[in-house]
Amino acid sequence: MARKKARKQKEPKEKKAGARVGETRDESAASGELTNKQYNKIMRDLHVELVRLQEWVKHAGLKVCIIFEGRDGAGKGGAIKAITERVSPRVFRVVALPAPTEREKSQMYIQRYLPHLPAAGEIVIFDRSWYNRAGVERVMGFCTEEQAKRFLTATPMVEKAIVESGVMLLKYWLEVSPDEQTRRLEARIKDGRKIWKLSPMDLKSYSRWFDYSRARDDMFQATDSSWAPWYVVRSDDKQRARLNVIKHILGRIPYEAAPREKVKLPKRQKQGGYKETNYPFKVIPEVH
Repeated sequence: MARKKARKQKEPKEKKAGARVGETRDESAASGELTNKQYNKIMRDLHVELVRLQEWVKHAGLKVCIIFEGRDGAGKGGAIKAITERVSPRVFRVVALPAPTEREKSQMYIQRYLPHLPAAGEIVIFDRSWYNRAGVERVMGFCTEEQAKRFLTATPMVEKAIVESGVMLLKYWLEVSPDEQTRRLEARIKDGRKIWKLSPMDLKSYSRWFDYSRARDDMFQATDSSWAPWYVVRSDDKQRARLNVIKHILGRIPYEAAPREKVKLPKRQKQGGYKETNYPFKVIPEVH
């Protein structure tokens, strides 16, 4: 009896090693600590799929537009970097427009964004987009309240026209908690590699958390359409957020393996009398 009892006590420990009954592998991973080794393994597999997606987009002539919006410090840049790390910049184009010029300020608002929309065989990623008008411009007073409201009214129809032209439009909002945003922005102050990420505008925006919350709520209410819905990414855990958003993108764009000839390196040409030059090349010092 003592032996049977001992075996029963061990069973729960064995179950903890894997997924619970009825639980998916992803849910099991989300319930515990994600190690760097696990993260890198999952990310490598996702990068392979992103390359497959890239080749299919080129082959099929798809047009894909992905918008990343969110609060300062929510991890938009890191997510975009994770997506584009192993793919071709000729297919995956990142668009991060600076502040508008005086000429651009006089144009129809969305006009300066339209030239950057994808052509066939391209995936364009907007690191912030025309939704600046619904967020930072509205909160920081760079546009009038009337201009912001007109934008929110017109945008769904503009996006419908974009989608009907054959563009696949994906919109992601990265949401971070107040405490985590504070931690990340403070880290930028102390880290010489990140100080460029902290602009005077970021500091002003930081103090207006609830103004941004109200602006976000209005934006979702007006522009979360059936043809261009918003997808929210919880990003307090940067690594999980990156994995989740890449997996979601792969699930939203239909793709398959593009036809490809088997790759084989050709033979190198023969030396043909070539002799190494005595030219005094300026080689950089090998200090490492």
